[in-house]
Amino acid sequence: MKIAEFILKKSESPAYSWIVFILTVCESIFLFIPPEVFITPPIIANKKRALPITIAAALGSIVGGAIAYMIGLWLFDSVGIWLISNFASMEKFQLAQEMFIRHGIFIIILTAVTPIPYKLMAMCAGFMGFPALLFIGVSAIFRTARFATAAALLYFFQERANAIVKKYFWPLTLGAIIFAGLGIAMMMLL
Repeated sequence: MKIAEFILKKSESPAYSWIVFILTVCESIFLFIPPEVFITPPIIANKKRALPITIAAALGSIVGGAIAYMIGLWLFDSVGIWLISNFASMEKFQLAQEMFIRHGIFIIILTAVTPIPYKLMAMCAGFMGFPALLFIGVSAIFRTARFATAAALLYFFQERANAIVKKYFWPLTLGAIIFAGLGIAMMMLL
């Protein structure tokens, strides 16, 4: 289990907060890896890192959500279409638009707390001209709550989680990949 120990050791570095921030920005725009995958190692390695990692993930998500919103608002015809055609489909985006028209805030909340691709709804919100401050505010509250819940669970069960990660590193890694795949599959089914 040298790779698990290596990851846990490296994740204790204060610089890892920046890695979480950058990866969460990317996840909010185009990446299909759940943010919990990058939040977990530093908190398991040192539970005192729960608050800084949660803040880094929340800020990264807000910045990434705002960028995706701006892509939908200003760059939909170029960057937005390219992102959608490479990472989803126009049919999925049109379905997202229809859902957004009917259930705006509920859709933001749903995509903020589930593996349903948040990035598509963020672009859709920008494209549709959904009020930016309302979008960012609702996203910030519910994405932060999602990250804080994961961090709190890891904080309170850190020793047990550390033992589990060391013992079941590869099954957990496979599970994370499957979880990301489920997010992509949910997007394809929408």
